[in-house]
Amino acid sequence: MQTHYDLIIVGAGLAGNCLALALKDRGMSIAVVEASSREQLRNSPSGDRALALAAGTVELLRGLEAWEGVADKASAIKNIHISDRGHFGKTRLAATEQGVDALGYVIAARHIEEHLANLVEQTAVTCLYETRVAGLMSGREAINVSLKQQGQSLNISGQLLVGADGGQSTVRKLLDIPQHVTEYGQTALVTTVQATLPHHNTAYERFTEQGPLALLPVAGKQLSVVWTRKHEQAETLMNSGEAEFMAELQECFGYRLGALKLVAPRRAFPLSLIRADSMVSGRAVIVGNAAHQLHPVAGQGFNLGIRDVVQLADMLIERQKIQADLGAVDVLNHYARQRQQDHGKTIGFTNQVVHIFSNDWLPLAALRNTGLTLLDHLPFAKKMLARHAMGLANPLPRLGRNDSN
Repeated sequence: MQTHYDLIIVGAGLAGNCLALALKDRGMSIAVVEASSREQLRNSPSGDRALALAAGTVELLRGLEAWEGVADKASAIKNIHISDRGHFGKTRLAATEQGVDALGYVIAARHIEEHLANLVEQTAVTCLYETRVAGLMSGREAINVSLKQQGQSLNISGQLLVGADGGQSTVRKLLDIPQHVTEYGQTALVTTVQATLPHHNTAYERFTEQGPLALLPVAGKQLSVVWTRKHEQAETLMNSGEAEFMAELQECFGYRLGALKLVAPRRAFPLSLIRADSMVSGRAVIVGNAAHQLHPVAGQGFNLGIRDVVQLADMLIERQKIQADLGAVDVLNHYARQRQQDHGKTIGFTNQVVHIFSNDWLPLAALRNTGLTLLDHLPFAKKMLARHAMGLANPLPRLGRNDSN
């Protein structure tokens, strides 16, 4: 087995495989290291979760030639309906108003994860499954990586290592990068329901004093549910019977789509805002959920992570063209500074929405409902909100589109 690579990517999930695909034809030797087997990844319960892909993210996936193979498994979001339970305020966004086919798409994580993994395996990228990182050491010219593969010890090195190994990132822990954690005191309940009335490709975001409720359109009359409740309420709902759970959900959402029926298991995920203090240490950089985890209220977590990946890929492509060191510390620090603005805007926007709309203090409720009503009648403001929803509030990375390759 080859022991030195230009680039080592830890994590064969969405972020890691997208990076590998972005760089597959750029003359770099690349290894992807993944602790799980393909079968374990394929059967993971996390594959059931619905991903809300912003329109900008879909454009980036098209640039990676990774969208066409899963487009038929995705449901378009053509409208977004935002409301505040028990109050008058509401705002509606429509793809037609923005001159686009869709504001975004909803897809099961398993479909896109499997597709990306298949695409990577068709390239010259070395895929090391069932292999975990045991140690890291950055040197002047390379980063040395100690691996454990089915009980055997391996050592490889690279110019640069990218930690794309998720919220419990081994890379981040081995690099001793601290995290700043903000607890929301909320849990997300995730499942799928079927409505008696058609959803017409409308995504619903309904705010309540306990937290937001999102219903995202999927196949037929089905909708993916992300229901945020306070911890103790979520625990009660998870322990309740199906009829009691659905009665609570129906009361919270209403009958806009008729009666709702549970068609998938319920899962619970505690929520917090987690942000690494740094993206860079030595010849290593962390991206995606390894660097930041967001509240699902605005559906921006994966969309922010894919922008991390594509901007990093664009930088590495430029470095490779001039045969420069991919892991030079000044270049990595420049990349981290570039990402700060997007991180700050997206995380700040998401955090503000959580705090403003998970609060039933009467003056604030009146203010936000007035704001929602005004927003529904101000085209310029609606356009700004739509661009946030579509992941277009910041310019998209170019991914070397204009080069001669």
